[in-house]
Amino acid sequence: MGRRARGRRFQQPPQPEGEEDGSDGSRKRGQEGWEGGYPEIIKENKLFEHYYQELKIVPEGEWDQFMGSLREPLPATLRITGYKRYPEELAWHTNLSRKILRKSPLLAKFHQFLVSETESGNISRQEAVSMIPPLLLNVEPHHKILDMCAAPGSKTTQLIEMLHADMSVPFPEGFVIANDVDNKRCYLLVHQAKRLSSPCIMVVNHDASSIPRLTVDVDGRKEILFYDRILCDVPCSGDGTMRKNIDVWKKWTTLNSLQLHGLQLRIATRGAEQLAEGGRMVYSTCSLNPVEDEAVIAALLEKSEGALELADVSAELPGLKWMPGVSQWKVMTRDGQWFADWQEVPQGRHTQIRPTMFPPKDLDKLQAMHLERCLRILPHHQNTGGFFVAVLVKKAPMPWNKRQPKVQSKSAQARDPKASNTVAATKGNPSDQSELESQMITGAGDSEAAQTTENTESNEKKDGVCGPPPSKKMKLFGFKEDPFVFIPEDDPLFPPIEKFYALDPSFPRMNLLTRTTEGKKRQLYMVSKELRNVLLNNSEKMKVINTGIKVWCRNNSGEEFDCAFRLAQEGIYTLYPFINSRIITVSMEDVKTLLTQENPFFRKLSSEAYSQVKDLTKGSVVLKYEPDSANPDTLRCPIVLCGWRGKASIRTFVPKNERLHYLRMMGLEVLGEKKKEGVILTNESVASPEQPEEEDAKQTAQDPCNPDSVPGCDPGAAEPSR
Repeated sequence: MGRRARGRRFQQPPQPEGEEDGSDGSRKRGQEGWEGGYPEIIKENKLFEHYYQELKIVPEGEWDQFMGSLREPLPATLRITGYKRYPEELAWHTNLSRKILRKSPLLAKFHQFLVSETESGNISRQEAVSMIPPLLLNVEPHHKILDMCAAPGSKTTQLIEMLHADMSVPFPEGFVIANDVDNKRCYLLVHQAKRLSSPCIMVVNHDASSIPRLTVDVDGRKEILFYDRILCDVPCSGDGTMRKNIDVWKKWTTLNSLQLHGLQLRIATRGAEQLAEGGRMVYSTCSLNPVEDEAVIAALLEKSEGALELADVSAELPGLKWMPGVSQWKVMTRDGQWFADWQEVPQGRHTQIRPTMFPPKDLDKLQAMHLERCLRILPHHQNTGGFFVAVLVKKAPMPWNKRQPKVQSKSAQARDPKASNTVAATKGNPSDQSELESQMITGAGDSEAAQTTENTESNEKKDGVCGPPPSKKMKLFGFKEDPFVFIPEDDPLFPPIEKFYALDPSFPRMNLLTRTTEGKKRQLYMVSKELRNVLLNNSEKMKVINTGIKVWCRNNSGEEFDCAFRLAQEGIYTLYPFINSRIITVSMEDVKTLLTQENPFFRKLSSEAYSQVKDLTKGSVVLKYEPDSANPDTLRCPIVLCGWRGKASIRTFVPKNERLHYLRMMGLEVLGEKKKEGVILTNESVASPEQPEEEDAKQTAQDPCNPDSVPGCDPGAAEPSR
């Protein structure tokens, strides 16, 4: 913006008397500018209104309410990390828009709280209707789940939470494979998933309509991996999101839906192929258009020939208001021309309008589909966005996959144990991949897919996958990832770790991996045994962006402390059940001290904690707080922190937002942070400030735990995730 334009912007003409706050019209525009951030966009689209009035998806007499709701800003909603949302009142919404939450000075502290708790994984800021598809999947901790179009990841985090419903089990049997076609959005997905610190999530980068069919090793046999649950939240025109994506008002046209219908059907078909018999797949869009909704479901049901059926989920979310799916609809072109039947479509429009966009002609077949079991959520019914959900259950193999998969025996002699411990980054040849996928989709038999996989496996061993990791150069299909290298059983790196932390014999050491094939291993990650199985058997056909949680980090000078690796806070709750040494039990006051001071000296801890820490050797420690049942005023949930025992002081390696979370739970209001001293100011510390002692300052400079004096004790507990 030039200088003159800026001058004109600020030199507004004076308001006439009596219109200081604006007339009704200007007040409305001002309110839209404050709440929505798009005052220049007029929330009108005559074609949109004409289209949906003709389709009659809104009940009679409710049209004005429907349109009025679409013109209002969407309320901000959040979900507390938990495992049953609506029944436990763990999902909340406020009538304030996201814009007001961000900009209002009165809500600044509340907004900071939301940002901080979101970053630490304790809440998720997610649209209300977006929470519905994972709930309808009915996920159990042992389920193998595929999220086909996962970015940005709010639904994926819900699925991860459901896997970890039993917090006492560090490694659930199930897992989530979260896929997205956009390489850059995959990293946003990784960021979302990392907040929950789960060893049961893998992020992959593929076109969902041709996502590879994977194999796993079952008792020495290769078997096709079929998923128990699949979330198919497909790309859509998004006209249900008008309340937050205001650009849709001026950009909406029926052409968007016509162009997306084919892709949506291909993705849903690929999902149905990979669903296990008896499994459940949820198809969802944030569009209200039957061409993207019921038309896709009807076409999928018709081509499945009875293998799929719509589930009746009307009683599964009590209190949710929804409209049943429609069984009759018409198709309209972008210039307003209507077609009620495929036979009416002129030859010149056959590439744009397809037969699958229309309802089935056979009324008996149409009735048997029970399209009324689909759920359409209208914005004005519960002050939400618009949404569509359909739940499909697989009763039999898809017609083109009728043959049962042939079980392939695995030759133990052919497998090189060292090579089997390394999973290379995908070479990423798009032409080879698409050729393989076309064989899998059109070549019918699951047995052929299994044989193809066997050939790929043997080629992988011949080529050798233990080469040095490729440099991260930007390709047409995205960054090339470092390999995933599992730690061999005879690796000398592990015994010192095992001894230092007195790891339990049940610790699954085979699930440890790194991201490098040469040089010093700087980070150790952990995955569940099921994901290890997937990685080892599908390295050449799958582009893995990220998997596993960080459990250990190398200290630059760690060898002098008997163990080269310190614990990482990200994976401590997974690792803690297996650690039997270097555990310090602390009180609530100790936790406050450790989280508000950078390097508190031993004598600042309680006598119980001091007696434990003084006899330990230098190095990484676990700080464990257990609630006191005799004192109901103390914090009621256990806390596990990573720390470092220095020469005369102790410190925690906890990311900032997680640190603030624990302080809030203990009733301390965080006022700020002194960066030089590394002290967090709270309401208590301001009320009774503590003067630093000269002896303390001198000792800190000599303490090996001072991050400035020992590079290995870096304060990088909150290193950015890969």
